[in-house]
Amino acid sequence: VPLVESGGGSVQAGGSLKLSCAVSGYTYSSNSVGWFRQAPGKEREAVSCVGWEGITTYYADSVKGRFTISRNNAENTLYLQMTSLKPEDTAMYYCAAGLIVIPSSCTPVTGYNHLGQGTQVTVSS
Repeated sequence: VPLVESGGGSVQAGGSLKLSCAVSGYTYSSNSVGWFRQAPGKEREAVSCVGWEGITTYYADSVKGRFTISRNNAENTLYLQMTSLKPEDTAMYYCAAGLIVIPSSCTPVTGYNHLGQGTQVTVSS
C-alpha cells in the first residue's frame, strides 16, 4: 500500500491530534499531496493539501487557523496537525497523492485513485 495513514483516535472537543502518512511507490518530492475526509452520509472533502514544492497550500475554510499541513520530503511523510478539534471534524481521514493544489482548491488529477486506507478521527463534545 503506497499511502499509509496513522495518528487517528478519539479526543474531546478542543483537543489535538497529529496525523501522519507514509508515502511509498511515488516520486514523493515531485507529488502534490494532501488530506481528505469523509463523514458518514457526507461527501468526501479536501481538508488540506500541499504542493510538491512545499509552498502552495490549501485549507478548507472549516479548518483554517486550526489545522496545519506539512511534508518531509526526506522521509516521504505527510503530516496534519489538528488543534481545537470540534465534533464536526469527526470523519475518516485519507491521505492522497496526485493532486492539483492552488490556494483556493485541491483536486485529484485522475479521480480518487491514490488514497490511503484512512484513519478515523472522532471528536466528542
